Amino acid sequence: MTGRVSVFRALHHGRAPGDPLVLPGPWDAASARALEEAGFPALAVPSAGVAASLGHADGRTPAEEMFAAVARIVRAVSVPVSADIEAGYGLEPEELVERLLTAGAVGCNLEDSVDGVLLDPAYQADRLARFRAAAGDRLFLNARVDVHLDGAPAGRDRSAAALDRARRYAAAGADGIYPIAAPPGELPALAAAAPLPLNALGTPDSPAAVRRLGELGAARITFGPALQRLAVTAAREAAERLR
Repeated sequence: MTGRVSVFRALHHGRAPGDPLVLPGPWDAASARALEEAGFPALAVPSAGVAASLGHADGRTPAEEMFAAVARIVRAVSVPVSADIEAGYGLEPEELVERLLTAGAVGCNLEDSVDGVLLDPAYQADRLARFRAAAGDRLFLNARVDVHLDGAPAGRDRSAAALDRARRYAAAGADGIYPIAAPPGELPALAAAAPLPLNALGTPDSPAAVRRLGELGAARITFGPALQRLAVTAAREAAERLR
């Protein structure tokens, strides 16, 4: 496992501007195999895509079902798999580490909001530090910054809050920072504030936009549940043609 984590961690570093690590998001074993066959060197499981595939609303998947889904995806492929584990399902950081390792994941996203309410940044930094202490170098910890989604004032105050959280989480031992939904123009400042691989949310239908995010400072691009939703749309359209 440590070898796969080292491979995954190395994929984030030494990237040329405009050439970020692209991590598509499988939602089950079949989609994971398809993405591996398409040539991607690693995958990032989106919680919303898994939730939809299991019949749950986003954010409402029981922890047992989420970790079981991640384990099935890991078993289906030979490339490293990271997992979005939302805000941690109320579990202590040490238990999250053990569940991720048992599932075979090489890393995770950990959100800093619950049900649309931002967590106190000092509290979240402590959680991240505890996670890092328990995981050592066995997991890649991608710390999400949710201020552009939830709870913070708009404008300069929101931007300042994102920078503050990015710095705190880097100091707590995160391997990467994920300021989800941050405006592209703010990525250079975020990349400078926390000298860690920066994850940006992209769209899977625009390679040019992915390259642009890389040029602005993103070392890693993920797509959330976008591929799962595209697959559902394609299935529905195919079914409608059969009527």
